[in-house]
Amino acid sequence: MRLVASEFVSLDGVIEDPAGSEQSVHGGWTNPYWGDELLKFKGDELLACDGLLIGRITYEGFAAAWPSATEDEGFARMNALPKYVVSSTLDTVDWNNSRLLKGSPADEAQALKQQPGNDLLIYGSAMLVQELARHNLIDEYRLAVYPVAIGTGKRLFEGCHVRLDQVAQQPTSNGVLFLTYRPPGSQP
Repeated sequence: MRLVASEFVSLDGVIEDPAGSEQSVHGGWTNPYWGDELLKFKGDELLACDGLLIGRITYEGFAAAWPSATEDEGFARMNALPKYVVSSTLDTVDWNNSRLLKGSPADEAQALKQQPGNDLLIYGSAMLVQELARHNLIDEYRLAVYPVAIGTGKRLFEGCHVRLDQVAQQPTSNGVLFLTYRPPGSQP
């Protein structure tokens, strides 16, 4: 499997609480930009993946929001997908098809990469993405870059030095830019 980090990013690299679900001072900065183009991009991405790899905070937010979603709501596909939850603090995960990974994030991700299949999406999960980036385990970064600067907050590549090649770009009508990057030599 390939590990694909899919992130909402401000112009200054902040990824903290884009939808406002964590009630942080930075929350909700993506909300004015939601529309059909973004929904299609995220929906197509979800349809093409074989599962999710997420950290505790993202898991808790998703597990509170998506289990009751219906097929009419598009992202209900998350309910059927395998979900691998990296956490050193959770004891159980109750959302259907979820599996708790308590080992080293890098070791757990490396083991998942050896499994057959297509993309394993990493949504949000800032600390997990940073840890995997430090170990060069992420095969592709799909960034929805928003035309806002937040100033402070968790940044995508905090503490990481990552060299990437741009492989795709797609502007939207509302100023969000979809960018896809891969480490040099990575396969699609």
